[in-house]
Amino acid sequence: AAIAAWLKQVYPAIARQAKAEHAAIYWGDEMGLRSDHVVGRSYAPLGKTPVVRATGQRLGCSMISAITNRGALAFMVFQGKFEAKGFVEFIKRLLKQASGRLYLIVDGHPVHRSSLAKRFVAANANRLRLIILPGYCPELNPDELLNQDVKTNALGKSRPTNRAEMMATLRGHLHRRQKQPALIQNL
Repeated sequence: AAIAAWLKQVYPAIARQAKAEHAAIYWGDEMGLRSDHVVGRSYAPLGKTPVVRATGQRLGCSMISAITNRGALAFMVFQGKFEAKGFVEFIKRLLKQASGRLYLIVDGHPVHRSSLAKRFVAANANRLRLIILPGYCPELNPDELLNQDVKTNALGKSRPTNRAEMMATLRGHLHRRQKQPALIQNL
């Protein structure tokens, strides 16, 4: 019921209000990434097991991104886990990058509802509105599709040997995606 209400009433009202305020609507999401993530297919001669070469190390990093319906992409790749301080830092960068007012639609992650995030949003209410999606509906957030693209086409097709290489690969992929607004719009 909450998802149906979001689709039929809440989001259309948000879109109308954003248009009236000349605000940009950003869809945001975050994810953790690991170097041992394997996607796609491999091959081997009949009767032999395919071998995927990889380092024995388990490397990880995190990413937060936001996309618009018009194809803009903002992102931040960082080491460590996703915390309120990092979320606020990302919003600060987003506010510097975007001109005018912006609406940021995110899921119900505890970091998005943290007291630090709430205080920052309240202090910047003249330019920022944070909107929380209904629970259990990742299919409503197009930024989830960007996450899948990153896991499949950036991380899944590379075998980084250290964290710096892994983060550089992710940043390179996301910089390429920034130059492809039509692809982001298709998400």
